[in-house]
Parts: sequence; C-alpha cells; structure tokens
Amino acid sequence: MKVLIIGLGAIAKKHIAALNELIPNVELFALRSNQSSNSIRGIKDYYEFKELINVRFDFIIISTPTSKHFEIINLCKNLDTPLFIEKPLFHHVGEKEKQLVSLISGIGINTYVACNLRFLDCLIKLKEFIRNKRVNEVNIYCGSYLPDWRPEANFRKIYSVDVNLGGGVHIDLIHELDYLYWLFGAPLNSKSFFQNKSSLDIASYDYANYLWQYDRFSANIVLNYYRRDPKRTLEIICEDGTFFVDLLENTIIFNKKLIFSSSQRISDTYNVQMKFYLEQILGKHLEFNSIVEAYNILKLCIEN
Repeated sequence: MKVLIIGLGAIAKKHIAALNELIPNVELFALRSNQSSNSIRGIKDYYEFKELINVRFDFIIISTPTSKHFEIINLCKNLDTPLFIEKPLFHHVGEKEKQLVSLISGIGINTYVACNLRFLDCLIKLKEFIRNKRVNEVNIYCGSYLPDWRPEANFRKIYSVDVNLGGGVHIDLIHELDYLYWLFGAPLNSKSFFQNKSSLDIASYDYANYLWQYDRFSANIVLNYYRRDPKRTLEIICEDGTFFVDLLENTIIFNKKLIFSSSQRISDTYNVQMKFYLEQILGKHLEFNSIVEAYNILKLCIEN
C-alpha cells in the first residue's frame, strides 16, 4: 500500500504511527513545502505537486493547517485518489468551498474527514444505550487551557490564536459538534454565540456556545480555551434518567451509577479510526463523514 501525506505535523505523525502498526510494509510518501524540511526516516519526500501526477497512491492524508485545505483538496481532485482529510474540512464556508465539495462528490472521489472521537468507546456505547430512549435534553461541555496544549511552544504563536489560519475554539473543538451530529443527525435549527473576552487576551474566539434544536429536545454546547482543569463531558437527560459521560475518563454514569468504563484514552482512537478507514471506508466505500457531511457540520459550526 502506498500512502501520500501532505502536511507532516503532530497529527500526521499519529496517523503515520497507526499506519505502521496496522500495515508494517506500508510505503509512505510526503509532499514537502521546501527542501530544507527535515526528512523522516522511512518516508520518501516530494517537493513539487507535478511529481505526483504519474504516481498511483492508495489514498492521500491531508493534514496541513486548515487554511491550506481548500488549495490542497483542489489540487488533489486531479489525482482521482481517495482523500483522508484531517478535521476541520475548511476554515470558511463560502461559495468556492461549496462548489469544491459538490465537484469532489460529483466525480465520485472517496473522502473521509477525520473526527476520531466517533471512535471513543464511551460514545460508541452511549449510542447503543440511547437508541430507544426518549431524550429530553442534551448538554455538552469542553473546556481546557490553551497554553497547556503545547507547553513547549508560545501559545500566542500557534495556529489556534490566528484567525487567518483557521484558529478559534469553535473550529478547534468541532469534535463536540461532530459527535452530536453523529449521535442525533442534523438539527432543525441552530443558534451560536462566540466571543474572545477572557484573560487569555487572544484574537481568535476563546468561547463558543451553541443551541441546536431538534424535534423533541434541544442540545447546548459550550466550548472554551481558558479552563485550567480540563473538562470534557456529555449529559443526556432522558425520560427515565440521566446519562453522564466523561470523555476524558471514558466512563458512563446512569442515574449516578457507573454502567460503563474503558481504559482506552482519546489518543488511542487514532489507531481505531485508521483501522476502520482501511477496512470500511477505503475498502468498501462506506459513506462515513464524507466531505459532504463534514461540510454540513462545518456550516453549523461557523455560521450564526
């Protein structure tokens, strides 16, 4: 199997590790921005897109900064190769993005936008638990301290604080909206509120609040960059009781009783995701968070 990687950052290295574990003889290639880029052992480098035209890859991983996604996807459409795109799909939702999504979908290129929380054990199990439940209310919370995300770097210089690169808590933490969409589908109506008034004093949004309205219930989502003690939870209030899911602990409590626990951590989901991609999406062309679905979720994420 031959896999091309465009964008060799931290997330790409997680996908590389997953591929090497699942397919020990995988051949990895990378399109690099310049010849001064540090090479990685076992990966063959290319420096010009035109060099790729005559090479047949099994799929392409796109893990560049979000602001580069449109340009890269637009180029890759000419290779007629399946695309594994790191979330979020874009950092804007305008007419050109809409047209590209329609074009990619129309010509039948197999696409998957990577949202690895769909592979977290507690969320998978929760989906089973609530299948026949009458839901009355959903509350989602995700808060953590941005300077702790990459302690080795000055947080004021990372993409998360740069609006032009696709920074902002609403896009960074699109995972929460994605798994809500995965659990319940598209809302009938959506309202959102964004601000950047916290003590972090950054240009991008550091707080986001969404209200998604469904036929029988509403879902509230709160995201922030400034919480010192990380919290990532989901609460589903049903007719017969309340499910409380702690994503960081990978546990489910129902009516104050622990009913599910897993030793899996969020970092472990990258391997599970890649295995699912190789077996179900790439091999069987399963429609699972395709470019069309991811674009619809992104619109809900960005638009007020």
